[in-house]
Amino acid sequence: MADTQDLRDRFVRALEGARGSSEGPDPVPYAEHLLARWQEPQRRYHAVDHLTAVLDRVDELADHADDPDVVRLAAWFHDAVYLPDRSENEERSARLAERALPEAGVSAAKTEEVARLVRLTVTHDPADDDRDGQVLCDADLAVLAAAPSAYAAYTAAVREEYHFVPNDAFREGRAGILRQLLGLRRLFRTPYGQEHWEATARYNLRAELEMLSTPPPPPPSA
Repeated sequence: MADTQDLRDRFVRALEGARGSSEGPDPVPYAEHLLARWQEPQRRYHAVDHLTAVLDRVDELADHADDPDVVRLAAWFHDAVYLPDRSENEERSARLAERALPEAGVSAAKTEEVARLVRLTVTHDPADDDRDGQVLCDADLAVLAAAPSAYAAYTAAVREEYHFVPNDAFREGRAGILRQLLGLRRLFRTPYGQEHWEATARYNLRAELEMLSTPPPPPPSA
């Protein structure tokens, strides 16, 4: 269970770090608004536990970022708008950041960078010199390198979010995503991610794809 007070404190530190001062509008209402979004009932995987995990991984990768606090804010906003049946969640999340952050005292340049990073999570394909993008994308994909039980919980939660999709269509769509990920030259772009997560993530993805490619058993006869 995520510690919402700890998350509020982490948002305050990231916002104050990004704007370079504790002066300015109170960060807490912005944290509350984002936490309310992350706790919406339609979320099963893209919920506060995922937010916490991404923030933890950003902290783990902070030495690889140019501006860790901007990356942390991007983590807060990257799924702030999330409806499983919509395809424009990242764009709407980026626009939310573009509205909220200037009001919260963040400079135009850093707001633009947060929004850019949020939009980058559509492809998870940062440029070789995009250190902040590499950190955010690696942090977002780190779940792919989870231990077997945690990976199984992740895939189950994703299936719950897409409960309205028929089984055959879900299996086909999920398999397509897995093939796309496996087709990337590298899943992780930071040196840390490549060393610690790449092999395990590819193993998990291949195992899930094999399972999805195996026809389900026929129902038992009466």
